[in-house]
Amino acid sequence: MSGFIRGESRQQSALFPESLDDYISEDNPARLLDIFVDSLDLGALGFDRVKPAPTGRPAYHPSILLKIYIYGYLNRIQSSRRLERETQRNIELIWLTGRLSPDFKTIADFRKDNGGAIRKTCSQFVILCRQLELFEHSTLVIDGSKFKAVNSRDRNYTPGKLKARIAQTEERVVRYLDELDRADRQPDSLPQARITHLKERLEAAKGLLKRLDSLSEIIEQSPDHQVSLTDPDARSMATSGKGTGIVGYNVQAVVDAKHHIIVAHEVTNLGHDRSQLGNMARQGKQAVARDEVTVFADRGYYSGVEVLECDKENITALVPKVITSNSRAAGRFDKRDFVYVAEVDEYECPAGKRAKYRFRSEEKGLDIRLYWSSDCPACPIREKCTTSSYRRIRRWEHEAVMDQMQTRLDNLPEAARIRRQTVEHPFGTLKAWMGATHFLTRTLPKVSTEMSLHVLAYNMKRMLSIFGTQRLVQAIQT
Repeated sequence: MSGFIRGESRQQSALFPESLDDYISEDNPARLLDIFVDSLDLGALGFDRVKPAPTGRPAYHPSILLKIYIYGYLNRIQSSRRLERETQRNIELIWLTGRLSPDFKTIADFRKDNGGAIRKTCSQFVILCRQLELFEHSTLVIDGSKFKAVNSRDRNYTPGKLKARIAQTEERVVRYLDELDRADRQPDSLPQARITHLKERLEAAKGLLKRLDSLSEIIEQSPDHQVSLTDPDARSMATSGKGTGIVGYNVQAVVDAKHHIIVAHEVTNLGHDRSQLGNMARQGKQAVARDEVTVFADRGYYSGVEVLECDKENITALVPKVITSNSRAAGRFDKRDFVYVAEVDEYECPAGKRAKYRFRSEEKGLDIRLYWSSDCPACPIREKCTTSSYRRIRRWEHEAVMDQMQTRLDNLPEAARIRRQTVEHPFGTLKAWMGATHFLTRTLPKVSTEMSLHVLAYNMKRMLSIFGTQRLVQAIQT
């Protein structure tokens, strides 16, 4: 191998550093992880076994297991079995644990039994970011993304999917019976191995039909008429691509617009974002500890009730309006063509007439005011306005809040760009780290814990890129 860079002989004696600490450089992220965990009050956060038991075999201190997990998620090693192997061969983990090597069951049980404390640890890192004065601009972006659960689409059932699966299985049973009948009439038409195989498939199909029939009642009793067999909390959710729904969870995130730190997050199994704006905006405001904040979100969050809730909390929401009316597509005027005159509580229509307030009604729990003009029947452009005798205009009692939000959006044409460049990158990064399967755990509490570890790892990497290891270590120590 002459002409190439040559390694040392495996039999060559070597003079290693005198201590394990010499293997870890001063700017190694493991030093930040070590200082951060040691600075936490694990008992106050709710970790189990912070104090040793007076009897029995000594346990691992929670700080050791927490360091193992945070290190694993920082380096895309989420499996407890892989983490066990890494503690035996990875010099950084050997340094972090002091040569301790817990078995995979101990590592997995720690994540299972300390979910709430791990989620609080993620919040503690956000508090550290706040202490470093990273959230001075008070601009946040909210978005949600669908993450895959440990549940395939074939193991998720809705009434429609169950009906289709039963019909498909019944067709298979009929096909198997037809082939077996033909084999009885013509003994030489099929080999014995094929007949045996058909009988086995027939029994399997009949067993599947029994199981599917038993699921019908379970689906009816479920609040959302949906059942997942592998992960009971996972739900089938539509995604942006046509026919590309997944069975998983909807992860909500609030991201700081300047440094792209995830200041708050939450895992839900709702397939939509309409009811999440107020909750996530409030969590984000609390995380950055500002009196007033501005939040951006996409159309999926458009809800008058949620925007009103934000307004009451001194949160300025910027959410594009959802156009649900078919009038524009049919070539008629829609509500945007009617101008509300607040001084007299009337609408001015495209023909220049005034639609006056008529009466109040309740629709879907909302207080709605109805307006129309007496001049509608004789209006020369009525065909462009309505197919009825009168064009009725509905206005929510708190519609002024929505009008103000639309005015702010009209004055900020770059709102969509700010939202996209802030929140979509963190989601893409997290999914790339998680791999094709995304979550490894099952049920909502465990998945929430796993997501918190991912968010904590993401935030650490963001802070490392902004400050560097040594500056962060100094900031924690002071």
